[in-house]
Amino acid sequence: MKKQAEKKPTKIAWHVVFLKIILAIFLLECGFVIFKIVSPRFISAFETPGSEMREIPPDVKKELSKTTSNNTATFYVPILMYHYIEYVQDKKDTIRQSLNVNPNIFEQQIQTLQGAGYTFLTARQLGDILDNKIAAPPKPILLTFDDGHRDFYTNAFPLLKKYQVHATAYIIPGFTGGVDFMTQAQLQEVATSGLVDIGAHTVHHIALKGRPYSAVSFEVGQSKAILERTYHISVVSFAYPGGSFDQQAINSIKDAGFTTAVSTIPGEAQSQKNRFFLFRLRPGSRTGKNLLSYLQNTRFKAN
Repeated sequence: MKKQAEKKPTKIAWHVVFLKIILAIFLLECGFVIFKIVSPRFISAFETPGSEMREIPPDVKKELSKTTSNNTATFYVPILMYHYIEYVQDKKDTIRQSLNVNPNIFEQQIQTLQGAGYTFLTARQLGDILDNKIAAPPKPILLTFDDGHRDFYTNAFPLLKKYQVHATAYIIPGFTGGVDFMTQAQLQEVATSGLVDIGAHTVHHIALKGRPYSAVSFEVGQSKAILERTYHISVVSFAYPGGSFDQQAINSIKDAGFTTAVSTIPGEAQSQKNRFFLFRLRPGSRTGKNLLSYLQNTRFKAN
């Protein structure tokens, strides 16, 4: 019998293996980059008071220089900006603390403002004032709450009801029901309370400045559509995550049918000129005379 030929051991082409590994890494990196570009959740805006936009972008200034309006009236309306109303348990969470106002401080702020004769408006009402649909009260002011955190329902909302104060809550519909955010049922109760006007804050809290138009259009338009469809309300005001915007974002806001948008640029002078980047102020822990003096600061009236 012929002896069966022995099989020679297969040689491993290490250079081919190496090239395949390099190719796999390259494809993974490409997928990572694509995911980063198209996934709104991945690029959710990171926000702190120090990271917020505080000046009008150059391209917006350029566009403003080209436009004229017959309605040049300026209204001095403080728009107060809040994120968390709670007692922060984790003292190491410095970001949360920097965005927080304790509930007892918030209540004192309401008392201070009511005692000083301020009228609490919604962003919807401010838009009507800018359009001369309604008259502005002598001392208007807005309370705005970004993100739709659950503490708004548990801590801020009860105080709004207690003092019958109107406010505007800017909601991220893609986060509703998530950890630390209001549930759909809670948000429904807020939306039908008659005290809180619901605004949009993108679908996934992404920074809009410099983003592809398709992504901006989706986040802006769908945030409005989802809120209106889910809660059977009209949504007319928008808040830029992190205050990040440019002229493209403003155009998208207009195209989606919003009548106002709020920024994080400090100021009180509200007009047709900045109706799509209304100025806001952080009250911090100020109460009483300190809060009233802060609102009367002349540098906020110079925008």
